[in-house]
Amino acid sequence: MAQPPSRHAQLRAFYHALAQAWGPQHWWPARTRFEVITGAYLTQNTAWTNVERALANLRRAGLLTVTGIRHVPLDELEKLVRPAGYFRQKAQRLKTFVAFLDARYGGSLNRMFAQPTAHLRKELLELNGVGPETADSILLYAGNHPVFVVDAYTRRVVQRHRLLPADSDYEDIRQLFEQALIRLPDTESRTCGKPDVSKAIVPAWKSPELLGASHAPSRQSTAKRTALVQVYNEMHALIVGVGKRHCLKAEPKCEACPLRVFL
Repeated sequence: MAQPPSRHAQLRAFYHALAQAWGPQHWWPARTRFEVITGAYLTQNTAWTNVERALANLRRAGLLTVTGIRHVPLDELEKLVRPAGYFRQKAQRLKTFVAFLDARYGGSLNRMFAQPTAHLRKELLELNGVGPETADSILLYAGNHPVFVVDAYTRRVVQRHRLLPADSDYEDIRQLFEQALIRLPDTESRTCGKPDVSKAIVPAWKSPELLGASHAPSRQSTAKRTALVQVYNEMHALIVGVGKRHCLKAEPKCEACPLRVFL
């Protein structure tokens, strides 16, 4: 009797199935690293459409930079990020991040992201309002550090496919994905860890029926990154696509899900 695939092998199979179905997801949609960081704060407890409105306000005001956030009065910043909800907390947290960047790294994102991953992750987690998901989003999408981001969609997919117990914590899930996916760049060196989309019909962001969680290509989403970072980036975005389109909280829509064959 054939043995069932290991959890690691199953996650790698998820990656290939989703990548073939939906193609590159082009996460994180942003023009700069600081925009990614700002978005990581603003997306807490709100929909991305609300974040986009707040980011647009900051961009129009010329404040979507470290210097802009440093100098803008707090009350003005609160008004600009209001569409993202919890605007007082989020405005203060952005100020706190810039103060940290100034104090520890002379205001330089280059110096900050040059730190070892574990060291920088610890520092970020010590900041007010930064939990594991926010810290890892900053590390992966802004800093190109090889960490996997776990969100509610990831947890839901893992539990429904019985890959981990329901009470597994953030670190359990993160380690499962990182250990499973770390082998992919070695086996896909010719594509630098990018998903094989040779059979995808059209780019996902151009096709509503193949959307997944994709965005149009942006300066940040197409920036140079290591193969492993690319794999973690794509896998997180693909899992979000499953959660948003199929693995819904109340009534899952499994019929058309690319992962249905794994249930």
